Parts: sequence; structure tokens; C-alpha cells
Amino acid sequence: MESFDPAELPELLKLYYRRLFPYAQYYRWLNYGGVVKNYFQHREFSFTLKDDIYIRYQSFNNQSDLEKEMQKMNPYKIDIGAVYSHRPNLHNTVKLGAFQAQEKELVFDIDMTDYDDVRRCCSSADICSKCWTLMTMAIRVIDRALKEDFGFKHRLWVYSGRRGVHCWVCDESVRKLSSAVRSGIVEYLSLVKGGQDVKKKVHLSEKIHPFVRRSINIIKKYFEEYALVGQDILENKESWDKILALLPENILYKTFKSHSSLQRWEQLKKTISTSQVYSIEIKSLQESWLCVHALLSTNMLIMMLMLGHSDYKKTSLAPYVKVFEQFLENLDKSRKGELLKKSGKFFLFLFL
Repeated sequence: MESFDPAELPELLKLYYRRLFPYAQYYRWLNYGGVVKNYFQHREFSFTLKDDIYIRYQSFNNQSDLEKEMQKMNPYKIDIGAVYSHRPNLHNTVKLGAFQAQEKELVFDIDMTDYDDVRRCCSSADICSKCWTLMTMAIRVIDRALKEDFGFKHRLWVYSGRRGVHCWVCDESVRKLSSAVRSGIVEYLSLVKGGQDVKKKVHLSEKIHPFVRRSINIIKKYFEEYALVGQDILENKESWDKILALLPENILYKTFKSHSSLQRWEQLKKTISTSQVYSIEIKSLQESWLCVHALLSTNMLIMMLMLGHSDYKKTSLAPYVKVFEQFLENLDKSRKGELLKKSGKFFLFLFL
């Protein structure tokens, strides 16, 4: 296949939004069954167009309106915002201070660049197959905590389209959480703290928190093959010193007293490195994973369109949309179950 010409992207986007975008599933997700009146209508979207033109406060009445606008604008990027007290496209007509964000999914954004301190194969924007082991560990650590420690049921993990993954937590109770509670959840999951100038980014107390212990149990299944074989982190003094800078003082002291790689490894197994970027503010916008760059390479898009596909089911998107549909099925079942519980309590109240 010939190399991709960026000048062709506008025309390809037109075809993508007309032939492949799964509008029905997208609307089904963000409408949440239409249980709350005007829920979808009060949701903010933003579009990034050609030449980085950014348009905020977009909102739509229904799936048809959304579909028409997306096919008209052909956005390069879509961001999904909060559900507001009023329709976002009418925010300028609302009394000052009355336009407020009310609900938003809790979204975790894990970027590969967060792991530059512990990967030797690549750095910055460069990514290879070895790097994705780190994403696998991060997903399993965070997903376990969200499920078991917090009891969140509806978690959608998607490729961010660039250097990482997003997790959308969509439980009804979660969407209503305040910024303070969201910050508390992120704080619970955070071990690595500090910017590039901070050498020691992990501080563990003598009494290891259960979350850390359970995370270590997940990581140790990958760590030896990834760290010692794949990244060979003990190979030279430079890389070893870089690892030392991440460790708590008590482990750092013991490590300096050790000489063999085996001794160093035995001590390293007691540490954990987990880092994530996250959305705390309810009103923050989060990139939609159904943007073109988040779903597939441009060359893949060209191939599908050249083959004349007019349905995602005939393309490589199919298995991913199927996962999304299963996620939506679980959301629907949970919502129906909650409605039955509430109706049962209501009828019981009538007979008391």
C-alpha cells in the first residue's frame, strides 16, 4: 500500500463517519437508558477540527442530531464532557453561576510516558511491544482495586489512541461523585509521586497497605520476565542507580549493602511502581475512544474504505465494538435490576 498522504484525511474522515462509526452504541451508552430526563441533551461534547480548531459546549437532542453534526463537522478528535444543569449549547443564555457540571464518569488515563523511569527499551513517545507489558500490569492492578476495593461494576478499558489506555467507570453512583471523593480514590491508587526532578518517588511505610500487597501479587507474575529478561534493569550501574532512586530509604540502604544481582532482585520484588494520570474535576472533558486515531491507524482506515466496507461489522473494528456492546448489556441489566428493586420497595410500602 502507498504511504499515507495527510492531505487525504479530511475525505477519509467523511467516509469514516458515514460508514463505520457505531452511532447506535455510542448513543445507547451516553444516554444510560434515558432514565433521567434530558440526560443526553445536557451532555457536553467538544470537537477538534482541522488546523486544531476547537469547539466546546456542543450538545444534541438525540442520536440523529449527533450523527448529523458529526457527519457535517467530521471532527479529528471528540471529547466527552460532563452532564450539566442546562444544555451546554445554551450555556451563554443561562444566568451567571447557574450553569454547573452535575455528573461525569470517573476516567483514568494511563500514559506510557509515566513509565520512562522503569523502561529501558524506549522513552517519551517511542513505544515497542515490550512497553505494553507495563500497561497490562497497570490495567490489572487498577481494575482489581476498582472492582474489589471500591465495588465499581461497570468499567470500560479502551486504547487511548496514542501512548496508553483509558478506563471509564460508569456506575450511576460513581458518575455523581464529587471532585473531593474522586481525588480520594486517585490518592488511594497512587504510589509514585513527584515530577522529573524528584528522585525518590515511592514512599512506603513499614506496614504495607493491603492494596499494595495485592498489587504486588499481580505484578510479580510479570516482573521477572519483564524487568530482568525484557528490560534487563540490573545490567549496568546507570540503570541500577536509576532504579535505586525510586526506592524508599530503608530498601535503598539495604540494596547498597548487597552485591549480587540475586540479592538486589530479592529486594526489588518487595517494591511496586504504579502511576496514572486521572480525571478529578467533574467538568473535565475526556477524549472519546471512538475518534479515528484512538481506534486504528490511518493506513488501516484507508484499507477498510478502499475495500468499500460500509459497516464496522465487516472491518477490524468488529471485535472491539462487540466488547463495547457487552459492556452496554451489563449496564442495561444493572439498571433494570435497580429499577426492579426500587419498584419492589414501592409496592411493599403500599401494603404496609
